[in-house]
Amino acid sequence: MLEIPVIRWGKPYESLETTEVVHFNTGETIANVHSANGGLVTRDMRTAQKARDALRQFSCAELIEKISVAADLFENATLPLGDGTQTAEEFVDHQSASTGLPMHMCRSNMKKNSFVMRNMEEILGCLTRGLDLNILSRGYGVESRGVMVSYQAQTPVLGAVLPSNSPGVHTLWLPAIPLQMGLVLKPGSQEPWTAYRVASAYKEAGIPPEAISLYPGGHDAGSALMDSCPRSMIFGSQKTVDQFSGNPRVQVHGPGFSKIFLGDDCVDDWEQFIDMMVESVYINGGRSCINCSAIYASRHTMEIAQALAEKIGPVEALGPEDENAGLAAFTAAGMGEAVWNMVKADLEADGVTDCTAKFGDRLVEKERCSYLRPVVAHAESPECPIASKEFMFPFATVVKCPQDKMLKAAGPTLVGTAITEDQAWIDQLSDAVTIDRLNIGPIPTNRLNWLQPHEGNIIDFLFRSRAYQVTEQKMAALV
Repeated sequence: MLEIPVIRWGKPYESLETTEVVHFNTGETIANVHSANGGLVTRDMRTAQKARDALRQFSCAELIEKISVAADLFENATLPLGDGTQTAEEFVDHQSASTGLPMHMCRSNMKKNSFVMRNMEEILGCLTRGLDLNILSRGYGVESRGVMVSYQAQTPVLGAVLPSNSPGVHTLWLPAIPLQMGLVLKPGSQEPWTAYRVASAYKEAGIPPEAISLYPGGHDAGSALMDSCPRSMIFGSQKTVDQFSGNPRVQVHGPGFSKIFLGDDCVDDWEQFIDMMVESVYINGGRSCINCSAIYASRHTMEIAQALAEKIGPVEALGPEDENAGLAAFTAAGMGEAVWNMVKADLEADGVTDCTAKFGDRLVEKERCSYLRPVVAHAESPECPIASKEFMFPFATVVKCPQDKMLKAAGPTLVGTAITEDQAWIDQLSDAVTIDRLNIGPIPTNRLNWLQPHEGNIIDFLFRSRAYQVTEQKMAALV
């Protein structure tokens, strides 16, 4: 069994309080993780500037090169972890065992993270629109048009309260280190593995270990991190989103409510797009904010719902080691049943049809975990409560709605895929401030372009543009 300490600016720290990480299926203890309390986090944050100072010994280009090395280490190497080591395959096994995700999904998410590390130079180039990273490092400089610009770092470190449900979200905080900002992470209670493995790979690649702190622990540790970090991100429910709404210090990642919109000019050909809909709803066990939770169309909606149900309704709960497994387990006692009771209540409402009911029970109870098989519902109108719901398994509602009312009815949408050739409607979709990422054409909602921002540009979050003037002599030296 691994003994995993708190990491305080690169140095391991053993606490009196620890938490066991157990195998969701067998109950076997995988690791004993030491816990940080809020006071420890607050005290350590007093020296956060040292993390940025350590990183600024290297240029952004040098850090990017080291992260490229770390990508291969993260994906393939045997790396130090606590009082032992962890191979790449052990990482997959541990992550699957504690989160309930099938092993092949863990491998896929591992590759997502290594891809971002390996392609960091190109990703940052796109996020900054080609800005010379030395300008961000120095704080001022002359851009390609010969104009003086200045970007002021808003924090020495980026804090993050991490989730346990989908390891792919870790791509969002990876750019902090090459921007010369330290990392202060509170790993998810069921998924400490990615944060620790990234930190270990970074250290082995030559990135100063004192730039990273890892604080597994309870809610007080998360609250202290959010209070003491000038910039932090958090992942959570709609309640979390509402709590931090309007707070410029916090970037919130909550439910995605991602959607597919079928335009009136294309909806009669809906059968051509059914496989795209299946991928959007079903991929990654339906656990991502980029999974589609609603499909809007003005007609053929019952046919679409039934066709989608025929594709994913028969899916069975398979063991995590099965390469065909498409569902993730609910590992907390009673969680699967609680979620199913919420879904069932919405399915029984007026105007709603459960199109997957004929494929058998949706709730599958195991000895130590539970599964929810895919659910496809049909809603006669957007007013049906189920039309605005999202759950952590393959779930989608096909909503009957006139095209001219879709944008207002759909509400906040992380990823919106619109299938249409109607330029007037494309213009309306482009102007819709309720849609974060917009796909025009049959692009699955889960197909992200890593060269584009995800729920806010991290550059805009960590830096602010400001006025900065220098003498002509100094300007000439910069050019």
